Amino acid sequence: MGLIFIVSAVLKIVDMDKFEIYIYSYHFFSLNFCFLVARAAIILEVVLGIGLVSNCFHKLMWWGCIAMLAGYTLLLVYAQMIGRTDSCHCFGELLPFNPWQSLLKNLVLMGLLALTYNVKGFQFKGQCLALIGVVIASSVAVFTISPPDNFTPSYNAERHVDEALFAETITTPPLDAYHLTEGKQVVAFLSTACEFCQLAAHKLSLMQQLYGFPPERVTYVFIGTNEGIGKFYEKSESAEYRSVLYEDVISLLKVIDGNFPTIVFVDGGTIVHEYGLRNMKEDEIKAFFTQP
Repeated sequence: MGLIFIVSAVLKIVDMDKFEIYIYSYHFFSLNFCFLVARAAIILEVVLGIGLVSNCFHKLMWWGCIAMLAGYTLLLVYAQMIGRTDSCHCFGELLPFNPWQSLLKNLVLMGLLALTYNVKGFQFKGQCLALIGVVIASSVAVFTISPPDNFTPSYNAERHVDEALFAETITTPPLDAYHLTEGKQVVAFLSTACEFCQLAAHKLSLMQQLYGFPPERVTYVFIGTNEGIGKFYEKSESAEYRSVLYEDVISLLKVIDGNFPTIVFVDGGTIVHEYGLRNMKEDEIKAFFTQP
């Protein structure tokens, strides 16, 4: 049972970006706070897993596991009630479970845990210090392996979009047909084969829907293929916005200095914000989406 919790934590770390976005998709917390919630859940799973394997603080770890599984179960019940069918990321991308499958899995785990309630725990001198050490070591490991985006230098990265080339690009074919200089617009430069682009598109889509920004003012500019655009929407779980396949790849790369994804927020043709995957600031985006 302990190994199951540890494996679950490791697979979440491997799939951290998608796990963060999954938590954020419920809109219980801000994006930045979801970074911490995701890591706290993983740290707790590691500590509980090590506790079960070592058989120390048996009752404390046992109740901790039951409480965590009960919390996950309530979330899954809610997901089922609102019609969610996507993977809960409890075992990352390796074992995708929909809410019903994950509910069944949790009930099985809770049943197996019930069989271990009366197991006699192992005790030794200094076990409290050992527990504190495990919590600290687990926390340091998780934050070192996968630091939150807002803890990284790229979070405050300088702009790299060439404003002159950008202005020229959105006012010449094929983008001139979309009137991107009129009012507030979001222009995302993406590659159909880029996994980071898919993650960024999913984040952007969740924010656009949450804050009610008009979807017709969001434009995805792709390099790739028409077939790739369809696969991109499927894999990214993004809402479908007006999409442009840009054939002059060299010119486009010059506009964004070769950085994919690049998401540009424009007001009256003037660049207001520019983001990649790692530096999307929800407070700035919310203000852009909601203020007239």
